[in-house]
Amino acid sequence: LLERAADVPDSMAMQVELCEGAVAWCAREKRTFLRQRLQSRLVDLWLKQARFGEALELIKTLVLEVKRVDDKVLLVDIHLTESRVHHALNNIPKSKAALTAARTNSNAIYVTPVIQAQIDLMAGKLNMEEQDFTTAYSYFFEAFEAFDGLKGGDKRALTSLKYMVLSRIMKGDAQD
Repeated sequence: LLERAADVPDSMAMQVELCEGAVAWCAREKRTFLRQRLQSRLVDLWLKQARFGEALELIKTLVLEVKRVDDKVLLVDIHLTESRVHHALNNIPKSKAALTAARTNSNAIYVTPVIQAQIDLMAGKLNMEEQDFTTAYSYFFEAFEAFDGLKGGDKRALTSLKYMVLSRIMKGDAQD
């Protein structure tokens, strides 16, 4: 249902309302694992709405719960979203720390190419922030290959390609 709602243009408020309702239902019915996944989705929606304070509060409690049940796949996703939230707030050290936590957990399990590409894309952005354009280019290239290799392609492949070009341009400017 949430996937279908995401396909509707300009439906962010509806998606958040739907997700919050589903989380409340899961809490009443004691569906812990589903609730945690939905809360992770809710955090991502709040990030898109720039509700950073609420997102960070929920992330804090969600990380503790998910660590207890040792769901590493969900933990990777949560840490990756946390990295994005801190990056949006221009808190680069905390964004790097969250990305490191995502990478650490992803090394212990198999992660899908999409999640690995998201990690690489975020790592590239953080390296751009630190003006390490060569390393950023490498991460963007890895993300581009992964997104482009998905069935039917992925629109994030184009975003990765744009970042690749930008990192090359910035590297040239830094050398001048």
